Amino acid sequence: MPNATLDRAHAAHAELTAIRRDIHAHPEIGMNEHRTADLVARKLEEWGIEVHRGVGQTGVVGVLRNGNGQASVGLRADMDALPILEATGLPHASQTQGLMHACGHDGHTTMLLGAAKLLAETRDFNGTVNFIFQPGEEGAGGALAMLKDGLFERFPCDTVYGMHNRPGLPVGKFLIGPGVRYAAAAVFDIHVTGKGAHGARPEEGIDPALVICHLATALQSIVSRNVSARDTAVLSITRVHAGEAYNVVPETGSLGGTVRTMKSDVLAMIEHNMERLATSIAGGFGATAEVSFRTIASPVVNNAAEAIAYGDAAVALVGEANVDRDAPPVMGSEDFAFMMERVPGAHISIGNGATAGVHNHRYDFNDEAIPFGAALYAAIVEKKLPKGTGD
Repeated sequence: MPNATLDRAHAAHAELTAIRRDIHAHPEIGMNEHRTADLVARKLEEWGIEVHRGVGQTGVVGVLRNGNGQASVGLRADMDALPILEATGLPHASQTQGLMHACGHDGHTTMLLGAAKLLAETRDFNGTVNFIFQPGEEGAGGALAMLKDGLFERFPCDTVYGMHNRPGLPVGKFLIGPGVRYAAAAVFDIHVTGKGAHGARPEEGIDPALVICHLATALQSIVSRNVSARDTAVLSITRVHAGEAYNVVPETGSLGGTVRTMKSDVLAMIEHNMERLATSIAGGFGATAEVSFRTIASPVVNNAAEAIAYGDAAVALVGEANVDRDAPPVMGSEDFAFMMERVPGAHISIGNGATAGVHNHRYDFNDEAIPFGAALYAAIVEKKLPKGTGD
């Protein structure tokens, strides 16, 4: 069945694709999205939308009002890239060595810009829309920075909605559900201090590399022996370092990684047990260990009513067969969770087709998904802020 909102989004596809590829070619790391933020602000101003720059450092908020309605809706997208060396070989590949839009935030930003363009043209709503372009989603604290800068005090929202692409899910399909959708996330570093020595005389030192090897194995016992079988958790060690020379026992070493859980109390328990193991194992070898454990996202929890409303808006665009309303949660994380702790809302996954997975050096956002995301953002606004006879 034809849908006018989706048809308008398809009509803007070429313009939006050019914007997406420009952002992709010029990636910026979290809290340093100056060029991207300026591009976003200029496009919003071009379309007649009120613009507020520098919200939470490099965040941008566009405000569009129509009619006399007092209700308001927030739409959020993330803007930052990752420290990954791109290997796609595409014409629009990153021009910044070592940085890459490997999670699709270039596409998320473009879809929200597309919704802003559509709503500014049609104004088929009654109330206020706040377009929230967030910096620093990839562990840099961008959502909290915007909240600390008075995001919802300055730009009140009755509800708020987000979206993330899903590689492997066909373009034109969506996944959503009530309750927990994404995991809480933390990153950790454990710094071990021993005693340096000559590699030929290890008995004169305390080897931090040996401590790290034992600790890396022991940490895996937390999930297998401390987390209930009824709960879900992941502990991944992704960084290990000790020493620079073949014939030197180093003085220090470190390991780091990430933890994901569906419950905040499980995350706290893992932190406690990590401290316990690191201290005791290092001490057993005569070394010391310091743990830095930093929570970067709480669980994303969809409000039940808003998940239904968001799903209904998606169904109106693509039909019930293309919207899974009871999709299982995933162990990825989203700091959009912090915004949803303040304002009820929902987060949805949009199909990105048969692409490489996110955080992969061969990933690229699928431009064919842009009209579907832009149209859905616009559709939920029109659903939540309907025009009536009194506006």
